[in-house]
Amino acid sequence: MKRADLEAPDLGLATGFARYAERWALAQSASERTARAVHDAAQAVSVATSNGHVCVALHDLAGDEAASLREALLASGVVGTPQEPGSTPLILDGDDRLYLHRYFDYERRLAARLLLAQQGGAAPPIASRLLAELFAGNAARLGGEADWQRIAVALALRGRLTVISGGPGTGKTTTVVNLLACLIEQDPTCRIALAAPTGKAAARMTDAIRERAAHLPEAICSRLPAEAFTIHRLLGVTPRGFARDAGHPLAIDVLIVDEASMLDLALATQLLEAVPASARIVLLGDKDQLAAVESGAVFAELSADPSLTDACRDELAVLSGVPASRIAPPAATERSALRDAVVWLRHNFRFAPGSGLAELAALIQRGDADQALAWLSAAGERGVRWISDASATPAVADQAFAGFAPLLSAVRSGAAAAECSAAFARYRVLCAVRDGPRGVDAVNAELTRRFREALGSLDGDPRSPWYPGRPVLVLRNDPVLKLFNGDIGITLPDASGALSVVFAQADGGFRAIAPPRLPAHETAFAMTVHKSQGSEFNDVLVLLPAKKSRILTRELVYTAVTRARESVSLFAGAAVLSDAIAASAERHSGLLARLHETLEPLA
Repeated sequence: MKRADLEAPDLGLATGFARYAERWALAQSASERTARAVHDAAQAVSVATSNGHVCVALHDLAGDEAASLREALLASGVVGTPQEPGSTPLILDGDDRLYLHRYFDYERRLAARLLLAQQGGAAPPIASRLLAELFAGNAARLGGEADWQRIAVALALRGRLTVISGGPGTGKTTTVVNLLACLIEQDPTCRIALAAPTGKAAARMTDAIRERAAHLPEAICSRLPAEAFTIHRLLGVTPRGFARDAGHPLAIDVLIVDEASMLDLALATQLLEAVPASARIVLLGDKDQLAAVESGAVFAELSADPSLTDACRDELAVLSGVPASRIAPPAATERSALRDAVVWLRHNFRFAPGSGLAELAALIQRGDADQALAWLSAAGERGVRWISDASATPAVADQAFAGFAPLLSAVRSGAAAAECSAAFARYRVLCAVRDGPRGVDAVNAELTRRFREALGSLDGDPRSPWYPGRPVLVLRNDPVLKLFNGDIGITLPDASGALSVVFAQADGGFRAIAPPRLPAHETAFAMTVHKSQGSEFNDVLVLLPAKKSRILTRELVYTAVTRARESVSLFAGAAVLSDAIAASAERHSGLLARLHETLEPLA
């Protein structure tokens, strides 16, 4: 058997689990050879889940000997099947995917919940008149194209499960606001929950909906949800897990989840199981972004098939007012058992034709590395700047520090928390890695040094890690303080000069917390691309390492670039950038297979 590519951080846990599985196999009277095969397979699948996969393929472990490995594993007494899972630690499905039992169970439970939502009956349709009024502004801008925002709302009104994928500027927030208007007009008492994986994404969702709702009547605006919750807060974190689950469901009629591409398999399962069977579920995200840090690429898999049946297209035509002949979805990337539930928003309303950011994002999405580099070389000042010298570290530090000049100015002048927070929110440095000279830790250390030096006498105690203007990223949920992973605060002096960290609140105010009370946190001048998901900034500096790495993929580069609203500076060597754009992130999973398996008994 081939040895898995083991990473040091995962080796201890994986080795312990492998020894446990091997001893269990021996206790089941397996031969030493079979027990050793179990050991290696258990170690490989444990490492795979730590690296974001849900399962491993036997062919990747044993090559041409996969059939023999399958036979040995099934004879070991510690590997179950979907038909007979038992209490075994490992599960092997019919397509030679090997799972930790817990992750196979998550996949099967999530598939069952999704198909339950898909099978649910639709609410009475709302008059197409309202949809026509809400999306009247799109007609002139689309020039005869089908309005997929309008179709997406009609689809969400038609059924109980809708997956909407679109990049920045494609109108996901506008779609949600108009969907909320339809739901509220249809039933003013409906209970709607808005959620996102991180505090920052939840706050941005609340702000964006408030901004886009100006065109709605006051009667509807007054009933819009006042706040979006982090998923952990919505479900209620307890020492034993979540307060809300299948046995204690949320008291809601509608759940709308933004930035759903950040949902890992476990969290997606726990969230959707806590939604009442009668409720409507809408998942919003960008299928081309990075998947969750934890195991799974749930949103990308659920978004794979935007096809619509003829019957659905006819119903959407009546509901949306868009002729059925113009409701022609793009081809699926992979066939799915989720039918009539997925919409891809592709028309960009934010960027004007010829926008550098939009063109670069499209080239990255296609994985066209040669054309992307050629375009970058000729891009000029169209909102995109490429510095191709991989050794340009001093230039990186100079430009990065210059980007925080508005924050430094606001802190020096004693500006209020709102002004300092707004200054910081305009700009960010995004790194692909944590370690090395171009990683988050080194960049934050250098920017901290420069910032404190520029503060001069305002930096009261150079021996303390705390200083005015220090941006802080929360790394761990703290329900007592109502702080959650991804929340960002700014360190500022109070009236007496004592430093505290201020966090923006949903009502527009700020809450100050003493530094010693904070949960795990880090300085946030620079952050990883993963941590930046759910956020947008006017200007972004993207920093790739000087050497090639397997973590550099087109999804990472695309996610980094699309955090910018106005401009992006990309520091990366040509070879590193080319390889990253050409490489697509791969997450091994069987969710689509579980959907098909679950659907068969229902057919």
